[in-house]
Amino acid sequence: MSIRNLEPKSLWNHFADLNAVPRPSKKEQRVIAFAKAFGESLGLPTKVDHVGNVIIKKPASAGMENKPIVALQSHLDMVHQKNNDTDFDFDAQGIEMFIEEDWVKAKGTTLGADNGIGVAAIMAILSSTDIPHPPIEALFTIDEETGMTGAMGLKGGLLEAKYLLNLDTEDDDEITIGCAGGIDVTTQGLYEEIDIPSGYTCFNLSVKGLQGGHSGMEIHKGLGNSNKLINRILWNLNQQVPIIINGIDGGGLRNAIPRESNAQIAIDNRGLEQAEGILEDITEQLKREYQITDTELAVDSKIILAFPRGMNKGFQDALLNAIYACPVGIYRMSSDIEGLVQTSNNLARVLVKDGDFSIMCLTRGSIDSEKNDLAEAISACFASLKGETKHNGSYPGWAPVHGSKIVNMMADLYREMFKSEPKVSACHAGLECGILGTNYPGVEMVSFGPNIRGAHSPDEKVQISSVQKFWDYFLEALKRVD
Repeated sequence: MSIRNLEPKSLWNHFADLNAVPRPSKKEQRVIAFAKAFGESLGLPTKVDHVGNVIIKKPASAGMENKPIVALQSHLDMVHQKNNDTDFDFDAQGIEMFIEEDWVKAKGTTLGADNGIGVAAIMAILSSTDIPHPPIEALFTIDEETGMTGAMGLKGGLLEAKYLLNLDTEDDDEITIGCAGGIDVTTQGLYEEIDIPSGYTCFNLSVKGLQGGHSGMEIHKGLGNSNKLINRILWNLNQQVPIIINGIDGGGLRNAIPRESNAQIAIDNRGLEQAEGILEDITEQLKREYQITDTELAVDSKIILAFPRGMNKGFQDALLNAIYACPVGIYRMSSDIEGLVQTSNNLARVLVKDGDFSIMCLTRGSIDSEKNDLAEAISACFASLKGETKHNGSYPGWAPVHGSKIVNMMADLYREMFKSEPKVSACHAGLECGILGTNYPGVEMVSFGPNIRGAHSPDEKVQISSVQKFWDYFLEALKRVD
């Protein structure tokens, strides 16, 4: 069955059209042009602001002209991640989708349901001729995944909406009314290399097969972080046998829990047997520790051609100690919202090679002061490397407002339609609502969406039946808003 034949057809067809357009964060020129052309093709007022956000306005349907203006908001960019063995060019190819039972998936890459389903739903409202709706301001932002620069750059005065519906939540029984802020922590610098002496054998060491996922929404699951796990192996080897590390290459995007990491190491031939035993012991430990969350975890080593140089002993010790000490995962849970992660860190990227090193983290927090304190603690971890640590891209959280008119309406509607209690809560992901609220402080906001699993990883999938549920809820909400 084709994706385009799924119901609601308008939504799925728009999603298929969108997924044919390459749209990585910070390279959104093509999808901006796509969204602009879409609005203009409908004869609707369409504007691209100075940072690239696309705003399309549509008058109310007949009989709803006196309803308040509602902004519908989703982001155009998507996380581009693929399996190492997948041959795919994100800059040139559209996403290859397929249906498996009740899920839509992609072939070895991220799917882009985050936030493409939200974009497609808004497009379906804009292109409809028979769906009742109030006056609409569709806001398609850019660069949500790697800095939220679209939301941060949106100027006041462009929107007149009383309410804003953000369609970027990933559980269809949740009504999100708050989120975490974030800050990028990056340490970079140089180190001196030494020659590899004779009597050493060179290996490629890899940690792979981890589940990975969204570094905000799934940070509470205790998923393995490949950068931490390979460092644990290297640290133990370094303590017990003479090794020289040539390079480390692990992880990718800040907002994705790293799934794979590789290191090239030289081991003194006199310690090969001991190193083999250490590797076997730690592999067994890791598989036991992660047998529930990361069932496909694998640690591999193979002999490779000799490389001439590697890290000096002082830097190597400092690096392994710093990464070992760097906090990963949950730092603190919320004391007033049950089950909410308040502060966390993702050690997203480690790249050390040829005398240069770069270590990238994404630190999230609902309370700015605690978020910034954790960022400083991470900086202290890496101070011994004598590099430069920068804190960039800080964005605020979205403070929950319980009992607002839009929240009460959405909760009551959910109970009426689905005969169950919605989860009205904040989330640990970074939604754009907090940022948008700075220039539009009077707008009441809420976020919701269909079931999406494995976002920011090649396992990403969206549930077909949940999209139908989300769509029905969305349409009814547009009728009820007042």
